Amino acid sequence: MTLRKLEGTTLAEMILQGAHHLKSNSQMIDALNVFPVPDGDTGTNMNLSMSSGAEEVKNVSANHAGLVSQAFAKGLLMGARGNSGVILSQLFRGFSKALEEKETITTKDFAEALQGGVKTAYKAVMKPVEGTILTVARETGEASVTLAEKEEEFLPFIQGVVDAARESLKGTPELLPVLKEVGVVDSGGQGLLTIYEGFLANLKGEEMPEHSTMNSMGEMVNAEHHKLAQDFMDTDDIKYGYCTEFMVKFEEEKLAETPYKEEAFREVLSEHGDSLLVVSDEELIKVHIHTEHPGNALNLGQQYGSLVNMKIENMREQHTSIVGDKKQTKPREKAGYGIVTVAMGDGMKKLFESLGANVVIQGGQTMNPSTKDISDAIVEAHANNVLILPNNKNITMAAEQAAELAEVNAAVVPSKTIPQGISALLGFNPEADLIANQEEMSSLMAQVKSGQITYAVRDTQIDGLSIEKGHFMGISEGKISSAQKDKLATAKDLLKEMIDEEEDEIVTIISGEEANEQEVEALEAYLEEHYEDMEVEIHRGDQPIYSFVFSVE
Repeated sequence: MTLRKLEGTTLAEMILQGAHHLKSNSQMIDALNVFPVPDGDTGTNMNLSMSSGAEEVKNVSANHAGLVSQAFAKGLLMGARGNSGVILSQLFRGFSKALEEKETITTKDFAEALQGGVKTAYKAVMKPVEGTILTVARETGEASVTLAEKEEEFLPFIQGVVDAARESLKGTPELLPVLKEVGVVDSGGQGLLTIYEGFLANLKGEEMPEHSTMNSMGEMVNAEHHKLAQDFMDTDDIKYGYCTEFMVKFEEEKLAETPYKEEAFREVLSEHGDSLLVVSDEELIKVHIHTEHPGNALNLGQQYGSLVNMKIENMREQHTSIVGDKKQTKPREKAGYGIVTVAMGDGMKKLFESLGANVVIQGGQTMNPSTKDISDAIVEAHANNVLILPNNKNITMAAEQAAELAEVNAAVVPSKTIPQGISALLGFNPEADLIANQEEMSSLMAQVKSGQITYAVRDTQIDGLSIEKGHFMGISEGKISSAQKDKLATAKDLLKEMIDEEEDEIVTIISGEEANEQEVEALEAYLEEHYEDMEVEIHRGDQPIYSFVFSVE
């Protein structure tokens, strides 16, 4: 059958077949990645992103190619996950822009759209690296333009697109030495080829089998590399430890004060890490970055609106989990107890680990981990009994759901703040049963008072206080008690409110990313002068957003 113009319904079917073929091969694509980062789950991330786009396509009833491509691009943007998923979303965003007015499309239209996708994707990446999905997309796009000049029928044209992508993929090890040394091709490029193969299968009316490693890669991949490509990299090679993704929903009030310019925002973020991607449309910004301080990136994003869909993963821990302990000769036995808690900041993580926590999930206020994140942490704890301390009221429900889904005995100690979590941990008894520990640790939370110092992101009136943007706020037990321009003055007022000299004995100061040593010393001197009988403990938490966290007991 001759097909010289694609209608919307045919394009939709091609997209759905491409998504299905990618899903069938996502584990194979995951195994190709040599880099020790959460983005190493390239197949999984591309599959989740592609699936989101495919779901939007299913909702299009009009037989209009432009509308189908727009829905596909929008779904991809909203569902884009990981470096590879965001790049994929940009490839098809540019593709969609080129087709948005076209009811039907020719091979020349399709080729121009592929080229448009390449331009959009390269623009989104701060430092494009050749030998990756970008190379496969670019070389395939260039080849498609030449193909379209002489081929008007879609079946041979898409066959040529697939052949060009396959040839480009074979060349990626020559452009990226690490691929050649390990003996694999680029995983993102393989994912893109897999999508194009799905397009072709749909036009042929075929169902495609899953790739075998040898058939897909020829002599490039052997079974050992396929299973343990990540072994090539050491955990210590990871310079920026947290894979951070978030979206910002634009707010007019903030944009009026701080106008958004994509290139300028991308440039500022580039100073905080690598593997940076910044993409935006009229409603949203989507950011992907590898950084040591996720809170800094989140704060920069908040200049323009509200944070949504945040995800932060510890790449060092994930790489260690992938590679495993090669010296281990038998499965590790489960411990009697495991403790999972939630906190942000390297210092905070070390503090909780010193108190007995086995797994510290990076998260907290504005960065709530999901039920799946907590479920994964329960598995990572590798224990028969697991206690979960959420340390935030907005995380408690997700923790309870994870506990219900757990295949081991799990219970939640419903800590609402970091000080409550610390106090509860001090009451843990490894000899007691799960419920007894849950009850005892929960009871200890009432013995501690919690306070935080943060800053206002907008002008507001609340509880009789007039608060200006940029001023510091003292929060006691979840209620704003003071707001001033001076950080230390605000902190001192908050401590004064929290401390009862007749009953309290210990004050703990946990300093965040935005607190310096001079400020900590000033608060310590203030406490020694005005509360000479109080014991003062000081810890470096490195938490974002909150300059200080105070505990009084």
